Amino acid sequence: MLNLVALSALLAAGPALAQSRLGDPEAARPIAARASLWTEELTSLEVRDAVRAGATTIIIGTGGVEHNGPYVATGKHNYVLQTVLPYVAREIGQALIAPIVKFVPEGRIEPPDSHMAFAGTISLEEKTFEALLTDICRSYKAHGFVDIILVGDSGRNQAGMEAVAAELNRRWAGERARVHYLREYYYEDQWSYAFLKSKGIVQVDKTPPPGEAPDRPADVRNGIHDDIYYEAQIAVQDPALIRMDERRKAGLFSLHGVQLTPLSRTVQLGRGLAEYRAKITAKAFLDSKKRLRPQ
Repeated sequence: MLNLVALSALLAAGPALAQSRLGDPEAARPIAARASLWTEELTSLEVRDAVRAGATTIIIGTGGVEHNGPYVATGKHNYVLQTVLPYVAREIGQALIAPIVKFVPEGRIEPPDSHMAFAGTISLEEKTFEALLTDICRSYKAHGFVDIILVGDSGRNQAGMEAVAAELNRRWAGERARVHYLREYYYEDQWSYAFLKSKGIVQVDKTPPPGEAPDRPADVRNGIHDDIYYEAQIAVQDPALIRMDERRKAGLFSLHGVQLTPLSRTVQLGRGLAEYRAKITAKAFLDSKKRLRPQ
């Protein structure tokens, strides 16, 4: 009997013992905090103190790993988010950025269809994607974040993010935390078509679908799932991701009739696009807060 009592006490103390092995979550930070907007680059103490200092907004970006034509790495959407999200965080203010959710629905896995027909693509079932997002949001809420932003860089991400936001906001109706699905990040001036046109950049599809204009907004032109919008923002991260050197050697450093040289101009365009998307997203966030917290 004594042994059973001792065992029960030991089991009950398990969480406390584990916590003591890991350290004290309320411990004082022994060194100066490093500045970063990305939570995965911060220590736990730095995240904790940032939240307590008012950084209670977290931005969760969903990207994807998919087929993107012959010139662009499969992680296209993830690299775009790496470029854009810091602009979004700074535009909003008092915001941090979660690790990018790199795996999203990309088509049926077995038998494969859509992007899954192409090597290197990784797809999730919709229920898997929503379960993953739900637990990520719950984790940030547990640590004191009260405005949880969901933005997606790919079309297949949108329905799942919207569903997760609606469900968690229903579940948390009596609490302060809210999940903001910002569809405007993806849909408002989609692919920044009007912005690019204002800069004199028009992409042409030599074989448009019947009845459609050669210079229409599109994610596929000339049989290629690729766009200057994406390539410019990816080039900010690394020109190798859009195969700059290889395309130059082959005389193919252009896309849909738009020259990508000089590279410095393309990179500057990528930064301009990031700033433009950030302003759209920040405004959408303010509108969402008014809707979800009307008082």
